[in-house]
Amino acid sequence: MDLYTTVLRKSAGYWVALCLENGLVGQGINQELAIKQLNEAIASFVEVYKIEPNIYHTLLNIE
Repeated sequence: MDLYTTVLRKSAGYWVALCLENGLVGQGINQELAIKQLNEAIASFVEVYKIEPNIYHTLLNIE
């Protein structure tokens, strides 16, 4: 089980859960739903990371 640092904040009537390690967020009408959404986002990210391990190291073309 991986552990992540999460910040919970209420904003505009919704709860937002922000993962500090990867910048992913989840949103919900209560804290539990926001955390659930964040967990789903992290799980999706982990699946993509298995396919694209250099996702954080992509070259940027800045003009």
